[in-house]
Amino acid sequence: MNYFMVMKGYFFLPFISSLFAATLLMAQPRELLIQVDKQGAEIQPTMYGLFFEDINYAADGGLYAELVKNRSFEFPQSFMGWCTFGKVELRDDGPFERNPHYVRLSWPGHDHKHTGLENEGFFGIGIEKEEKYRFSVWARSPEGTRDTLRVELVDRASMQEQQAFAAAALVVDSKEWKKYQVILTSRERIPKARLRIFLNSRGPVDMEHISLFPTDTWKGHENGLRKDLAQALTDIRPGVFRFPGGCIVEGTDLATRYQWKNSVGPVENRPLNENRWHYTFPHRFYPDYYQSYGLGFYEYFLLSEEMGAEPLPILSCGLSCQFQNQDMACHVDVDDLKEYIQDALDLIEFANGEVTSPWGKVRAEMGHPAPFNMKFIGIGNEQWGPEYPERLEPFIKAIRQSHPEIKIVGGSGPGSEGEQFDYLWPEMKRLKADLVDEHFYRPESWFLSQGARYDSYDRNGPKVFAGEYACHGRGKKWNHFNASLLEAAFMTGMERNADIVHMATYAPLFAHVEGWQWRPDLIWFDNLRSMRTASYYVQQLFSHNRGTHVLPLTMEGRAVTGAQGQHGLFASAVLDDVHQTVIVKVVNTSEASQQITLTLQGLKKKESLAGGSLVTLHSPDPDRENSLDEPNAILPSHQFIEAAGNSLTTFVGAKTFAIYKLNRITAR
Repeated sequence: MNYFMVMKGYFFLPFISSLFAATLLMAQPRELLIQVDKQGAEIQPTMYGLFFEDINYAADGGLYAELVKNRSFEFPQSFMGWCTFGKVELRDDGPFERNPHYVRLSWPGHDHKHTGLENEGFFGIGIEKEEKYRFSVWARSPEGTRDTLRVELVDRASMQEQQAFAAAALVVDSKEWKKYQVILTSRERIPKARLRIFLNSRGPVDMEHISLFPTDTWKGHENGLRKDLAQALTDIRPGVFRFPGGCIVEGTDLATRYQWKNSVGPVENRPLNENRWHYTFPHRFYPDYYQSYGLGFYEYFLLSEEMGAEPLPILSCGLSCQFQNQDMACHVDVDDLKEYIQDALDLIEFANGEVTSPWGKVRAEMGHPAPFNMKFIGIGNEQWGPEYPERLEPFIKAIRQSHPEIKIVGGSGPGSEGEQFDYLWPEMKRLKADLVDEHFYRPESWFLSQGARYDSYDRNGPKVFAGEYACHGRGKKWNHFNASLLEAAFMTGMERNADIVHMATYAPLFAHVEGWQWRPDLIWFDNLRSMRTASYYVQQLFSHNRGTHVLPLTMEGRAVTGAQGQHGLFASAVLDDVHQTVIVKVVNTSEASQQITLTLQGLKKKESLAGGSLVTLHSPDPDRENSLDEPNAILPSHQFIEAAGNSLTTFVGAKTFAIYKLNRITAR
């Protein structure tokens, strides 16, 4: 922890003895020199951002606010997620070509019997007290009668007389398929409710695309996002938003790859897709995990726009997941890539095209006539070997020819170094990719050793996109503070090399506490609550304090990279040209508090420091983590600081990430 008392630019711990304080002052501070008159590389607006992949129930059951599982009965087991009672018949000649299944509810043959169905949601249905929920369904009365459905939210575990805590009647009055809706208002807060539907009349009723959304979604969109989760993303102030994956881009096979064209248009006609994360890890197996595509490319672009982030869609290059497909027959031949390349060109048109263009028209019909102004596109995810660049090359040629304004992101394989990494980087240079996507899920020792990783990169080739990274402490098992601290240490090296590193996104983004396949993750949630990890706050602090230009920072003539003799310190400095502040990020990974002096060299004659602010992220227990029950166990701490002249001497606590924002004033 950092407790300060100001005296002539020095800060003291108030609770220690004066004798100990004097002893500390006698120790030579470690001087960090920041050259404010040598403005370095411009820091890209995209420097710190977000990566979304539908893993850990991140989409359906997570960010996507739909509360009904298998709403169109298109799961391979058609009634997965549903409990039926009475006379319920599954049919497959429904009104939506790509979702043909629906159910017919018929009179059970006795007035005291009941027909209907009940949906379990995703680990239950989370319902807030006094909130409103929009139930909708495509329905018809095939005999042309006027029929009634009773729609309920129920708590099976209730000890009250009534299981239902919200209910409404819905009249189906057309022989033709029509969309109906009714608003349910909850009297209770129930984390694991169910949706129950009764047939309350004699006539049969057909039902398709049964849906339940909170009315209070992100920005009020009907096909919307869960508000607290979208807000958490926005609060980072991301500069770039990469989607939809990740490994789901590739698919386990070509048939299950993510196809963006299936994810746009009317939501009720978007086909189901298998999600590879339900079976990839048998030790974390979820056979009911699919992609409804309700959260599709239109919604991703819209969220990017609303967050103020540049969209970065990733498309298949024609290779299935190479981890799971060793036979080249499982992949698209180079000569047969026309469809895949056209998908990329059509996506650019969907995002940026005029409303008179075929795909621009689709975007406009969905509610966004203005272009999304997409600037980047990625081709392939974690591919390797010669088969990747030989497929990437025709994509690059076609995109350069039709859309030279679009920057293309290639990849360096699944590892942070090694044979495939060393092979692919020269290939990306040869192909003149604009950025190269690097991935590293590595242990604590790796992050401690990588402070200078980008210092020696070729400045004349493609730029770096650190597209997936996280520190995996303790065998990938948890989000403890020390892992977050080492991520911050590593990020100072990215920031110092902002001329080569143009984007960085942590991964994975989301995880449901009852449905995760992979951890650590940035944000955890259950049906009603969410929690931001210490790693989240590291990302947020870097993004909020991005600055505009790098400033040289050295200690004893060397960059501060945690190298031998640097006492576990990592540091970087930037100029915020807009607010005329100098921002210094210092990470102390050691077990001891350290005295440092921040010296600003190159101030103008009449310039001096005029105080500023300090943000620290610290935990006395490096194994501590935030949780849903204790979401605020680790939070950034904010305070004002005083400084004078051109330097500030202070203490950086053990295992602490500190950000100093120093104001400059000019004497009159």
